[in-house]
Amino acid sequence: MTGGFRRDDLPTDEVERQVALYRPFTEAVRGLVDATIRTTVGDDEIRRAQAEIEAITARLQAQQLPGAFGVSYGADGRGRPWGNSVVGIRNPIAPPLVTEHHPSADGRVWCDFHLGAPYEGPPTLVHGGVLALVLDQMLGESAGAGGRPGMTGTLTLRYRQGTPLGDLRAEAWIDRTEGIKTWAKGHIIGPDGVTVEAEGVFILPKWAREKIAAGQAEETPKFFE
Repeated sequence: MTGGFRRDDLPTDEVERQVALYRPFTEAVRGLVDATIRTTVGDDEIRRAQAEIEAITARLQAQQLPGAFGVSYGADGRGRPWGNSVVGIRNPIAPPLVTEHHPSADGRVWCDFHLGAPYEGPPTLVHGGVLALVLDQMLGESAGAGGRPGMTGTLTLRYRQGTPLGDLRAEAWIDRTEGIKTWAKGHIIGPDGVTVEAEGVFILPKWAREKIAAGQAEETPKFFE
């Protein structure tokens, strides 16, 4: 493992099997989170539900990974960030975002997504920290899509207006590069236009630079694609 990345070389059919298994399972837990916030059932029903949830949790804890999920990847270097808090298909707190992009030097990426009750900050609006989380991920994916992957060095946001809960769109692109640094920009668009703008600096991590310098670029996971 390198910096939390783990090569496992799972065959494609096994990856697809796991996706088919865990994606709907995690979506069911997302539904539980939303229902927990908005339910108005009686006290007795809450107590029964709590006991059932605690029993399910105990069953799932019977066999677990040690620590965080990390990122697994295969021979092609393509990562599976399934525990990621923004795009992870096994992480119930992730919306999750599914980004789209076409290979290009400017690394332009975009995503249409929905944020409901679990992401509320001010009444009816998305929490500003959640928006920062989304934009950090989008700018990082942009850097990777443009062939300039890196870890966040700085992230600056400008909140132009409140972002309403509901259907949203995020876009990001590479602004410029310099050595191991990449500057990316992006924004979130709501029904009334751009709500948040962001700029970030992404830096190729030391362990990845060392592998590239040693001629081992193929061992560097494409963790932002």
